[in-house]
Amino acid sequence: MRVTVLGAGAIGGWLAAGFRAGGAEVSVLARGATLAALRDRGLVLRQGAEERVLPVLASDNPAALPPADLLLLGLKGHDLPGALGLVRALLAPGTRVLSAQNGVPWFFLQGFGGPLAGRVLDSVDPGGALAALLPPERVLAAVVHPAAMVEAPGMIRLVKADRLPVGDMAGADPALLGAVVATLRLGGVPAEASATIRDEIWRKLWGNSNMNPLSALCRATLSDMLDEPGVRGLAEAMMAEMDALGQRIGLMPLGSIPARMEVTRRIGAFRTSMLQDLEAGRRLELGPILGALVEMAERLDHPAPVMRGVHGLVRLLERGRG
Repeated sequence: MRVTVLGAGAIGGWLAAGFRAGGAEVSVLARGATLAALRDRGLVLRQGAEERVLPVLASDNPAALPPADLLLLGLKGHDLPGALGLVRALLAPGTRVLSAQNGVPWFFLQGFGGPLAGRVLDSVDPGGALAALLPPERVLAAVVHPAAMVEAPGMIRLVKADRLPVGDMAGADPALLGAVVATLRLGGVPAEASATIRDEIWRKLWGNSNMNPLSALCRATLSDMLDEPGVRGLAEAMMAEMDALGQRIGLMPLGSIPARMEVTRRIGAFRTSMLQDLEAGRRLELGPILGALVEMAERLDHPAPVMRGVHGLVRLLERGRG
């Protein structure tokens, strides 16, 4: 299997290492310090005291990389529309893509029934360019639960390994899905095939869509937010609104909010990805994580006042940062 990676950050780099350790041929489109590091020493994966160095082919020129069976999209969801030209340049006629984004992906409503069937969400895919280039028949989706971080260019620290559900959005190629899961598992990634990947995406977002934006607003860790009754109440109200929205578009109920909060509590004093981006001066991943939910609610005239309010506050925060 030939895998090309666009976005070899924390998660993209971890998955690239898994594919390489599992026997795939791995190429990485990179630039700057990351490109230099990958060429000089290879991709480095650290976990605890263990360090693995995995050779990969790296270039800043898509034409210099071999045609891929699978294009791994490790970029954050809000960066994908701006990288459309690179995605197009890396696609061969038979290339499938593996999405590893947080939040609502561009394909979420494609091939799905309900009142928003086939709709394109401008908060995720302005103008529908991604949906046109990458229809569900071309997409495998992964839901990323593990925690990883970039310690240095080309050097990934796996903080916590956890399950990685992978699904075929159109059920178009079960052989490829099986090969992807088997290769990743051989490379140390706890991947598993999922027949309900849309539900997996939605369930993960049930925690991210509230804790991420609230952490950016109050600059606090998960445990600090849960210890503050007012903030916890906001998060619970957002979760209730999202669950109701999901049922409105045809998804199953998400279950007990207190039980889900206890799962978050066990993570401890964790700084969310949105808080880390805020502190690093990076653009916040607001569209896929919360903006898409607000957009869906607005299109359905569905009440979601708390999600709308928090979304508006974070938009003002972004505007104030320039």
